[in-house]
Amino acid sequence: MHLLARAKINWTLDITGQREDGYHFMDMLMQPVTLSDVIDLEEADTVTLTCSGTPYLPPDEHHLAWRAAMALKQHTGCEKGARIQVHKCIPVGAGMGGGSADAAGVLAGLNRLWQLHLSQDELEAIGLSLGADVPFCLRGGLQHVQGIGEKMSPVPCKKMLPLCVIQPCEGLSTGAVFKAYHGEAIHARPHTLQAMEALQQGDLPKLTASLGNVLQIVSEAMRPAIGVAIQDLLKAGAVTAWMTGSGSAVFGVFADSASAEQAGNALRQQYDRCWVCSTCMDSIVEA
Repeated sequence: MHLLARAKINWTLDITGQREDGYHFMDMLMQPVTLSDVIDLEEADTVTLTCSGTPYLPPDEHHLAWRAAMALKQHTGCEKGARIQVHKCIPVGAGMGGGSADAAGVLAGLNRLWQLHLSQDELEAIGLSLGADVPFCLRGGLQHVQGIGEKMSPVPCKKMLPLCVIQPCEGLSTGAVFKAYHGEAIHARPHTLQAMEALQQGDLPKLTASLGNVLQIVSEAMRPAIGVAIQDLLKAGAVTAWMTGSGSAVFGVFADSASAEQAGNALRQQYDRCWVCSTCMDSIVEA
């Protein structure tokens, strides 16, 4: 089985509170993009994991793809195995959900390969135990995401938008960024409902006026290159540009694919990690 597990961007990211256990309550608008990791699954006697791509994570118990397979076996009692091969294309520590996409791809793929017949709700419950973004990566689509990531409401989307994505610096620890976040320091918050309307209507100016990410100021303080890359995207013709997730990747939105390609070609002279892609609706695709 050959799968594409797609990255995500945050059109908006707001924090509305914090639970006693430290988890933050989120209010976000998220969508998959065509930048993808490649996952190959083949039934075997035991579960094994190999990884390739640069950069990539070691294929051990810390890798979310491995943990997803083990969680699925534990949940179902399935004794089957699989050879899992992950080729990393999504940048690591970027706020694009690469690890979560891998976990989602493994959960969905092994559910089919092993003929477990788990429902979407069951898969998403297992996914939430692995990470807050895994349920979204299982479901895909344009989603208004709340709670700690488990509350999702689908939003119609009129058109897909071309993007240029840059990871201008080393990855960031999500935990470290959230630890440094202080709500009282945030003076401008995104307008998520307005962004939802803009994407439903295909209204790019309205979308530009409504985006935001309250973690961006925190991550920029840790990695000033994030702010520089955003300005470079704007200079290259992006209609708007923001950081996704907790960083360190940033994305620029372009009026058309040709403009995005032109910007990508120019920015690759400056940035090693630069990709041209587009928003999409399917999060896991069987190729």
